[in-house]
Amino acid sequence: MSSYKGHSIFAFILACMFFQNPLLIALTLIGANIPDFDHEFKTENVYKMIILGLLLFISLYILKLPYYVGLIIVFLGVTFYFSEHRSFTHSLFGVLTLTSAVSLVLIWALELILGVTPLNNQYLLMAILIALISFLFLNRKLLMIFLPIFFISLFIIPNADFSYIEIVLGLLLGVFSHIVLDSFTPAGIKIFAPISSKKVYKNFGLTITFVLIVLAIIIHTPVLFNLFEKYVYVTLSSIV
Repeated sequence: MSSYKGHSIFAFILACMFFQNPLLIALTLIGANIPDFDHEFKTENVYKMIILGLLLFISLYILKLPYYVGLIIVFLGVTFYFSEHRSFTHSLFGVLTLTSAVSLVLIWALELILGVTPLNNQYLLMAILIALISFLFLNRKLLMIFLPIFFISLFIIPNADFSYIEIVLGLLLGVFSHIVLDSFTPAGIKIFAPISSKKVYKNFGLTITFVLIVLAIIIHTPVLFNLFEKYVYVTLSSIV
């Protein structure tokens, strides 16, 4: 099975365990395909990303609009360009960096559109932004499957609430799922790159997968979730 297929299937299964909103499921699937942009054969796409970010930055700057979206896209492209395959972008620090950057692109872009246009349907606008960003991170074969299913799901669920925190969590689950799956390979992953070259392997992947399954069960079981929430609240209260 091709790498992108395995990562996409694994991310989709995890997304369905945690989310019902098609936007969040789509973001998880997209997130799972982001880390591999550090691969040499995707260098052309990285160049396109940097050029797109620069054009967006210049255009927004000339129009005297918030230009941060363009800068973040350039930052993403530069990060991929200078990252060795399965190094920074496949570490915990990389997961947090990539998740933060892509989340900011989506959130700031949504805020920009809401601020300069009379449009106020956040669900539809976020769906459009997700569809656009899928062109950056999904290959053509996957894109031909993803887009029709995504838009069909929007007709089935024409409006659903979402928060910015959920946007971040959807992407985080997807990006993190990528390194979890890669830990099952013989090469493993440098979990703390670039600070440490220590690698983790199958045991890490199995442990994290088990933890995610348990969390999904807790979230979807009201009694267990209430106990979990109470425990977390008590723990945090004692710390504070």
